Parts: sequence; structure tokens; C-alpha cells
Amino acid sequence: MPLPALRLPALPIRRRPPDLVYAAGERPPLATLLVLGAQHAATAMAFIAYVLVTARMAGLDRWGTQSMVAMTLLGMALCTALQAWGGRWGSGALLVHMPNPFMIAFGAALVAAHGPGGMAAAALVYGLVALAMAPLVRHMRALFPPPVVGVVICMGGMALVSSSVRHALGVGDGQWHVDGASALVAGVTLGGIVVLSVWGGRLRLMALLLAIGAGVVLAALLGRLEGTQALQGVPLVALPTVAAPVFSLDAGMMVAVALVAILTQLDMLGSVIMLDKMDDSDWKRANMQAVASGIKANGLGDLAMGLLGGFPTCVSSANIALVYATRSTARVVGFAAAALLALIAFLPQLTMALTLIPEPVLGAVGLYAAGFLMVSGMELVASRAMDSRAIFAVGLSLSAGLALLQLPQLAQHAPQSLHFLVGDGFVVAGILVIVLNLVLRIGTGQRATQPLQANSPQLHADITGFVETRGAAWGARRAVVQRAALAALEAAEAIATSAGGPRQVTGIRGSFDEFNLDLELLHSGAPLPLPAATPGTPAPASLLEGDDSAIDAALAQMSGLLLRHLADRVSASAGSGADAGQSVLRLHFEH
Repeated sequence: MPLPALRLPALPIRRRPPDLVYAAGERPPLATLLVLGAQHAATAMAFIAYVLVTARMAGLDRWGTQSMVAMTLLGMALCTALQAWGGRWGSGALLVHMPNPFMIAFGAALVAAHGPGGMAAAALVYGLVALAMAPLVRHMRALFPPPVVGVVICMGGMALVSSSVRHALGVGDGQWHVDGASALVAGVTLGGIVVLSVWGGRLRLMALLLAIGAGVVLAALLGRLEGTQALQGVPLVALPTVAAPVFSLDAGMMVAVALVAILTQLDMLGSVIMLDKMDDSDWKRANMQAVASGIKANGLGDLAMGLLGGFPTCVSSANIALVYATRSTARVVGFAAAALLALIAFLPQLTMALTLIPEPVLGAVGLYAAGFLMVSGMELVASRAMDSRAIFAVGLSLSAGLALLQLPQLAQHAPQSLHFLVGDGFVVAGILVIVLNLVLRIGTGQRATQPLQANSPQLHADITGFVETRGAAWGARRAVVQRAALAALEAAEAIATSAGGPRQVTGIRGSFDEFNLDLELLHSGAPLPLPAATPGTPAPASLLEGDDSAIDAALAQMSGLLLRHLADRVSASAGSGADAGQSVLRLHFEH
């Protein structure tokens, strides 16, 4: 059955990868569209557990929790639909939104103090920061490199551990007796998440949803499923209850929410790039216009629904994995998923049923979220080459944040005017790592030069040491630094063994700007001849029967091809200005 025409903003021209089933601009048949939309909606729905964890930590009643769940579903639907629409207010990609796990601890504090309406102030800060970041995101990557982002994400996970363990083990305030039934339910839930995530095959994408279901069933069998009578008298269809907004936010919470908003939009950058690469066989660089529009969609959707009591959202990485699994990036699937999420928000029996999920199950989900955030943060920290400056920035920031988590009494002795800065381990770690990253980078130039001795037995060690040392000082990605070091060694070898006159390496230069890593090898003699990108292959017989020059030419051709494979761009030219009398071989690496 053909779909009715829907005039969407145009997408950029791309070369469609042959392995895609449905590309971004294509329209699947109606039945296929509904199946794909239902899969994405169900996957995102599993993360409503983050809202339930927040409500349980805040001590919110079932009716308040139901209102918060319904408004969050509408926020997820609005953000997902804007992303699919594209143009000025969306990325034009299949990016499905879910509740933001970074906000669990802060959302719980706001809801505990002000009820569901307390999310309005957070939504105002979160949305405005996101909208302000849209035109600036390209320039903020240098201010928030992965180690900085990783520290903040890691601290967000650590902040969840204490409350999640309490809920999972049935441990209350003032007593440390572990409830066996609670521990069993939490263990089955957490074990189900792990087993299905690791060995679940196609069920892997639904691991969280299925594990929560198993935990609820076990709790019911143990007599721990309470409040089912609350479903009686609840209408099947009704408008969601809107919480009255409460605009009360202290300075410390404002800083924390702003940090979360910034980190979320940096994650949006990566998400849009992943979908863009998947849709374009000739992808070369990020479409920053689509990134900015995607950030606007997140900010606008969360601002609109957050003011009504919804939970802030972010792009669901599980749904991106589902896009890869189904090989379908059609953005109209986003409209189908958004419609289903919005429909569920108007079904109070279903949203109320979600509030009945037992506390140990939510504790297990909280532990899963904490572990996920901590490991994700560690991966980001470890993704960059690190020198002693970065080690101090990361280590001291984590130590300070952990100290406040373990010893909150320390903040009581600070001046009242500084409580918003030192009263929360997340805020302390976030601000400290940003400040230390900027301060400790003083004196680290983004360009460096080192002379080389062509006849030195340490030539290869000098080249490798220069690239690795400067890469660590600049905070470049490890994989790019390793590739650059290999390319520089191959380039030095190609210069030394090239035909057409004697050439000797005299120096190496490097520069870095967060998006590009460039190396230049200076050498004597004429510019190094580079083979074409796709040269012809010499016949084996001609190499066997020819003289040494044929073999040298073949080796030079192989060396040039290897350089083109290791570097994203290679060029050679005669030097000018200070480099007059020398030649330059340039290696460019996209970062």
C-alpha cells in the first residue's frame, strides 16, 4: 500500500550505499513502516525505566510518576519527529530520543524538592543551552575534548551507585539488612540485561525491556508486586495530567544541568555523523548544518515538553544500533515511532502500569545505567593519547568528585556563597576538569618542529617519538596518532630510497586543531614523486626480466600507495619561504 505524499525538506545529495534496505530519503511500504516504527518505539520505551528510577529516588507517588512518564513520552515523540522532519529544526535522520540517563540524579533532586513541576526549571536551562549551542558546536570541541567529557559522564554514573544499590537490595535509611527477595529480583533483572546484551543475538536490542519483564514476573511470583489496585478505575484513553511548573533552581543545579546539556549535544554531534556516514558511500566530513539542526530539535522538544513536567531526552544509541541491524535509515520511520510513542502517552492504563514496576527492578536498571555511564566515560578518556598534563587533569578531577560523593560533610564547611560549586561531586569534577584542561594546556603549542638527522641510527625512534609525544600533548585520538606514526615512518623510508636523485630527511613538523592532524616531512632534493591513486599493476614477468630500476620503481609505487592508504591526503611540493631549498611531503589525517 503506497504512503500518501509528505513534503519533507530536501536532504543533501548522497551516493546510496548498496547494502542499505531503505535510505534516509526513501519510503518503505506501509506494513514495513509500521513494523520498523514499532521496533524503534519499543526499544526507546525500555528506557522509560530511567524516568521511573528518578521518580522512585525522589519518592514521587504513582500519579505524579504517571504524569511525568506521559510528558516524557510526548517529549521523546516531539524530538524524534523534529529530527525526522529535517530542515532548519531537525537533522533529517532517523534519530529516536529516549530519557537522558545523565539527568537521573539531578532530576531526582528537583522532583524530590518540587514535585514533577520541578523539571520545568531544568528544562528551561537545558533547552536554552542546547539552542545556544547549535551554532557554536563546531568550536566547542576544543573546549570539551573526550577526556573532559569522559570525566563528567563517569561522575554521572558514580552518582547513581549508592541509591541504586539501596533499591536493589531493599536497604532503607538507618538499616543495613539486605532483603533476600529484593536482592533476588534485582539479580535476575540485572543478570537478564547482561545475558541478553552479550549472548542475546537479535534479542540484544530488547535486552532492557525483556529483563525488566522477567524481573516484574519474578516479583509477582514472590508477592512483591504491589499497587495493582491502582489500575482500577483508570480510563483507557485520557489526556495526560500536566504538572504546574515550578521555576526554582539553585546555582549549583543550574551549572550541573547546563553541563549535562552541553555533553548531550556533543553526543548529538557523533550521532548525526554516524547516521550521515551510514547513508553516504562518499562521506568525507561532518555535515555541520545537520548537526546544528539536530541540536535545535533536541533543545526545542525538551524545552516545550519539559515545561509541562517531561524528563530531558537524548538520542538513543540502542536505536542507532537498531538502524544498523535493520539497515534502514528511512527518516519516515521516525514519524511512525514518534506517533506510537505519542499514542502511548494518551493511554493512562499503560503509563500507570509502568509505575508499578517494583523497586528492586528499578534498582537493577539504575546499576545498569551507572555501569554504562562509567564505562562510557572511561572509554572516552582512554580514546585519546594522554601525557602527564591530561593524566593530572583527569585524575585530580575524579578524585575531587569522589571525595565529595564519599564525604559530603566537606561541603558544609565552605562559605554559603560557594555551596553551589562545592556541594555536588558532579559539579566539582566537571568544573575542575574543564579548568585544569585549559590551565595545563598553557605552553602547549598546536604546532611543533623537530630537526632530524638522516644518517642517525635513531631516525625511526625520533620520528615515532615526535608523533606520539606531540599527539599525547595535543590530546589526539590514539588510533589517529598510531596511523600517523606509521605513515611518517613509511614516508621517511620512501624519501630515503626514492629514485631520481639523493634525498635526505631533514626535519618533521606537526600541527593539530581538533579536526585535523597534519605532518610535514622536510627533505633535500626534488619533491618526492607520488603514484596515482589507482595505478596499474606491473606484470610479474616484467619485474623478473627487467633490471633493478624496474624493481625500484615498483617498490616506490607500493610505498606511495601505502602512504595514501595510511593518510587521508598526501601531497609533495618544493619548499618556499623558510623552507626554500628543501622539499615538503605533507600527510593529512582527519580527526
